[in-house]
Amino acid sequence: MLSKSALALSVSLLFASSIAAAGGSAPAHAALPGWTEGAEVIRVDAARPQIDMISGVIFSQIKTTRAVKQLRMTLEIPRTKEKKPAVIYFPGGGFTSADHEKFAEMRRALAEAGFVVAAAEYRPVPAKFPALLEDAKAAVRYIRAHAGEYGVDPDRIGILGDSAGGYLVEMAGATNGEKTFDKGDWTNVSSDVQAVVSIYGISDLMTIGEGFDEATQKVHESPAVTEALLVNGPAFRDYAGESIMADPKKAMAASPLGHIDGTEPPFFILHGAEDKLVSPSQSAKLYRALREKNVPADYLLVENAGHGDLPWYQKPLIDRVVAWFTKTLGAEKGNAAEGANL
Repeated sequence: MLSKSALALSVSLLFASSIAAAGGSAPAHAALPGWTEGAEVIRVDAARPQIDMISGVIFSQIKTTRAVKQLRMTLEIPRTKEKKPAVIYFPGGGFTSADHEKFAEMRRALAEAGFVVAAAEYRPVPAKFPALLEDAKAAVRYIRAHAGEYGVDPDRIGILGDSAGGYLVEMAGATNGEKTFDKGDWTNVSSDVQAVVSIYGISDLMTIGEGFDEATQKVHESPAVTEALLVNGPAFRDYAGESIMADPKKAMAASPLGHIDGTEPPFFILHGAEDKLVSPSQSAKLYRALREKNVPADYLLVENAGHGDLPWYQKPLIDRVVAWFTKTLGAEKGNAAEGANL
């Protein structure tokens, strides 16, 4: 039996013979720690920063007689040294839900483009207007008040929403400068935003079904439809409920078109021509109203898209939204920051 030293010498000679047979010299990476014959070696340029996700951030607490309602947001923060613009996403849900951690494809694309991205919930029906608008403005104030903590440039905050969330961002943008809806914490900072993207949103609560069939029109006249519940509340005791059409002045005060005055930030409006839930005319009317007041506005009508269907999750559409926010708010991917890597 060979001794340990003799065995080691034999292995070394065998390895040397293998190298000689292969051309007489060792591979350049043979000295790398962990290398062994047969290993594939690559080099990766560390140009892409990490994105840190923080879930369950409480940005607002609404206190009532017997309860405290906590509103949450999820943050995605590129780990870069520069101050970054922020985009706050508000989800759709027919005014009855606010599941804020959806549309992950859009949110991650924005984060990878250099934005701090927040996804925020809000109070849906049965909470009446203006509860959800107060919540949206509270989310903006929270991000602005904590800009230093999250690496945000407080002068570059945009908002994004789809469907009911589109309605909400339209309302938040249309009410820039209106202090009536600033309730709760951080009222020492502004709730104004610098960019709005609305995807198949609602600009006039009285005409959501405009152009649809008669049966759909009847639904939107009902006191039980969600826009009526949002503005007028549910039937209870001696109150039978009211249609959204019952008080046009009240309905318009709760609609984005009722607030357009030329002081709005730039808007990017998107809608599907095949939308059978929210009439495409909602976006067309908003676009015209903004342009009439000389507000910068872009409008993209997607020929083959409906409401919340697959075209909205495809890269070409997501890239259009990212590019518009980048142009409007000036995002850069930035330089990766040093920090913990676990």
